Amino acid sequence: MRFHHKKLFSRKTNAKQQADDPIQSEKNPLHTNVKENIRVIKETLGNSDDIITREIRFGKEKRIKAGLIYMDGLTDSASIQNFIMESLMVDWDGDAEKIGFGDLLLYLKETVITAGGISNVSDYDSLYDCLLTGYVIVLLEGYPKGIAVCMKGGQERSVTEPSSEISIRGPKDAFTENIRTNTALIRRKINNPNLWMETKRIGKETKTHVTVMYIKGIANDKVVEEVRQRLDRISIDSILDSSYIEELIQDETYSPFPTLRHSERPDVVSASLLEGRVAILVDGTPYVLMVPALFVQFLQSPDDYYNRADISTLIRFLRYIGFFIALLGPSVYIAITTFHQEMLPTPLLISLAGQREGVPFPAFIEALMMEVTFEILREAGIRLPKAIGQAVSIVGTLVIGTAAVDAGIVSAAMVIVVSITAISSFIVSSYNLSISIRMLRFPFMVLAASFGLFGMIVGLIALTLHLCSLRSFGVPYMSPFGPFIEEDQKDAIFRLPRWAMSSRPRLISQKNINRENTPAPKPGQKK
Repeated sequence: MRFHHKKLFSRKTNAKQQADDPIQSEKNPLHTNVKENIRVIKETLGNSDDIITREIRFGKEKRIKAGLIYMDGLTDSASIQNFIMESLMVDWDGDAEKIGFGDLLLYLKETVITAGGISNVSDYDSLYDCLLTGYVIVLLEGYPKGIAVCMKGGQERSVTEPSSEISIRGPKDAFTENIRTNTALIRRKINNPNLWMETKRIGKETKTHVTVMYIKGIANDKVVEEVRQRLDRISIDSILDSSYIEELIQDETYSPFPTLRHSERPDVVSASLLEGRVAILVDGTPYVLMVPALFVQFLQSPDDYYNRADISTLIRFLRYIGFFIALLGPSVYIAITTFHQEMLPTPLLISLAGQREGVPFPAFIEALMMEVTFEILREAGIRLPKAIGQAVSIVGTLVIGTAAVDAGIVSAAMVIVVSITAISSFIVSSYNLSISIRMLRFPFMVLAASFGLFGMIVGLIALTLHLCSLRSFGVPYMSPFGPFIEEDQKDAIFRLPRWAMSSRPRLISQKNINRENTPAPKPGQKK
């Protein structure tokens, strides 16, 4: 016996309900027949094996016919059994014709189904959006709409330690591929109602959830609006990783330096939000983007803020020294040995001349061969399985370096220079900046081989001008060095004690600058 409900709601009530539903559309409306709806859904999805459909009867004398549709692997089967099927088929045995609400769907949504995240669907487009994101669709016979119940589940990677941003001291949790897990990790660290989130769906085919997160009252409103506009301008069929978003909204396309920062650590993102930055989270990737990004950020490490100020400052000095060695190490050696031998002490010059006596190539060709060989070994070590990747890169470097010296192809001094350069590149905490150094090392080698130290100086001037011309969402890339901001030097090259870092970066957060209301104490004074 087919059940037909009595429409007792007035037009005013129906209009109000439609206005309150977040998913409402008149495009491609649903049928009133449950079997027809299931047939259309299966055909549209290609009769895929992961589509689960179930027709049930419930209510008094089991006269109400309903259909359940969900995707296997995207939903929690135990929750469907406990909160939907058991609630309808076992716990509720009412008579629909005597329901005072008049609308059976509204009654089930508000009274019977014991689950959160329920909304109405009235067309196939909104139904597919819900079905493919972990919702269970409940359809009733005789109703041209249904209920979407959030039952997201399936296999997901648990929260683990960071793999690319290792910290000796500090939190050990890292983001996962689930965007809701990532937002929860941030909210656990920032228990503030002013931590706002805005979610967009980007990608014509993937419809990926992208969330913009910021602290209202601390973040610059102009930066937040700029982020919204750049995301809205994206027109692409798929977003599979946060790198897609990074490439589409970055300020400079043809610059080797990154103008967005990414991190897999909730503590790093939380600290950036508290400074006034905006975080961009993408569903399906454990890396969160942060804007605006400054050059000094890429030379900072989470351990800088978990150790004492003096230790952090010393390590940061070493990081800056390593940056310049990684960038200019081979270039300085080429320039001095080729054009400026008078700068070397006589014993060292004689030693280098003796080593190069049987080498058939100039210093530039030596350095070029060794650098390219090392880059190949480094990439091979990354791509190989972990069990053998590290061994292959280390053994390959030692064997090739020793064999090249014994064969007289390169000098021992060049092997030392290339090795120190490679080790110095690993001290840079940001992988993006490390890649930039590796790219720029070769142009500096060409300048050194062509013009000596003069060419290197010209190259450094051009590099400095380029860095000073960059902006990240309207903020100068080289601040607080250019423009020079005295108040922000407390966390640039130096890392002052915690009590001295009482203000946020001047150009990042132009509202609520002070981190604390009390004045900073003097050294030795009790706070």
